[in-house]
Amino acid sequence: MLRSLFAGISGLRVNQTMLDVTGNNIANANTIGFKSSTTVFADTLSQMLTGASGSNTARGGTNPVQVGLGVQLAATVSNLGQGSAQLTGRSTDLMLNGDGMFVVAMNGQNLYTRAGAFTFDETGTLVNASGARVQGFTLDANGVSTGTLGDITLDTAGLQPPVPVGVELTSYTFGSDGKLRGVFSDDIQRDIAQLAIADFNNPQGLERAGETMFRESANSGAADIDVSSVGRRGTITAGALEMSNVDLAAEFTNLILAQRGFQASSRVITTSDQVLEDLINIKR
Repeated sequence: MLRSLFAGISGLRVNQTMLDVTGNNIANANTIGFKSSTTVFADTLSQMLTGASGSNTARGGTNPVQVGLGVQLAATVSNLGQGSAQLTGRSTDLMLNGDGMFVVAMNGQNLYTRAGAFTFDETGTLVNASGARVQGFTLDANGVSTGTLGDITLDTAGLQPPVPVGVELTSYTFGSDGKLRGVFSDDIQRDIAQLAIADFNNPQGLERAGETMFRESANSGAADIDVSSVGRRGTITAGALEMSNVDLAAEFTNLILAQRGFQASSRVITTSDQVLEDLINIKR
């Protein structure tokens, strides 16, 4: 009798977690770069009532008799699929087409995100909405990445070859290769920096750090940082943002499933309580 009570309680817990995950997905249906999650359930250890026996000349073998002890949450799986595009027309709004994540630096650590709503702050440094600095590579005289990771700024003092004295930056754009290209007052375009894109052996293993950012975990593998179009890294579209990949139709279906699962587990507890009450009343 107590087994059924505890099995019902475990059902309440995991279905409540499913409601929590689904509610968070729905709440972030319009969050830029958000990746939805799903819950995966697994049964718990089963109590062995009778073990299996092998066959012999007198009789055949018998199977084990076991009673399950409930359900547990096995995992919450992130859906890292591509979200739809929202055109904004802003030159610093960037969207990745394909795998990979933007690299941002905050509080002394690198974080990773698909949300490309960037802007230049008062120092000319490219940042996201949380103030994290977007990371990129410096370029050599041939416009090739030097492999030196750092902040992306509009400071042209270190460009190779050097910008002539008196020549100023007049405008800028981001190309599909992630290069920040500046147009200068001498009507010459010069590459200033190139966005860094991270890839992981197991992106499902990343930890959510809040504000649509992720951090490395023990099972994600170390970040493999390079530029767009290298390996599985996608290309970049400027003037667009990647929307949330939440499927509202699927989420509302999950709400119904979680609600029914919760109700069914509640009924198991209620029924077990009634049986226990009947058992106690035998003494009366």
